[in-house]
Amino acid sequence: MSRIIAGAAGGTPLANVPGSLTRPTTDRVKEALFSRLDAFGIIAGAKVLDLYAGSGALGVESGSRGAGTVDLVEFDAKASSVCQRNADLVNGLLGHKVVTVHRSKVESFLERADGSATWDLVFLDPPYPLDEPALSAVLAKLADHLTPSAVVVVERSSRSPEPGWPARLERFAEKKYGETRLWFAEPSVPDAIPPDLVIDGQEQSQP
Repeated sequence: MSRIIAGAAGGTPLANVPGSLTRPTTDRVKEALFSRLDAFGIIAGAKVLDLYAGSGALGVESGSRGAGTVDLVEFDAKASSVCQRNADLVNGLLGHKVVTVHRSKVESFLERADGSATWDLVFLDPPYPLDEPALSAVLAKLADHLTPSAVVVVERSSRSPEPGWPARLERFAEKKYGETRLWFAEPSVPDAIPPDLVIDGQEQSQP
């Protein structure tokens, strides 16, 4: 049974999605992932987005560890119902609403998101049938909604190729845990303007 590992709700069992509709992150992988995120110092107060949330385990773990807000996005009716049960559990233990569930396709959610909606930490654990071009398209949409210091974590089978990162996202780390591989990415830093193209503080057009 999956559980919340640490934080205000640490040790609390989570509801799981019945059957094989989702591929839950194992507690071993989750513990290693959050140890790394804790080292980054990114969770406390963060705005967190959990796409293809399944049971919502990664999002509610973030909420337990001090995230400011958590959005769980899941389209499947059974899975989104489990997300809501886990969100209600964590919100109750925290004493206020941190986790919100959105029953929506990921692409539609990102397209509807207001231009000012940005997140600091994003998890994507897409189903195996989602092919690489479709995942790349989602990452491109997501790039519009990241804070400058955001971290994006993509969870895939260890046999899957590296995601095709859009121009505004750059992979900075990856880690394999048995059959699971985690890819870490961050917003790309625009290349600096060459000094010979700046005169009196004004950018000059290239010939």
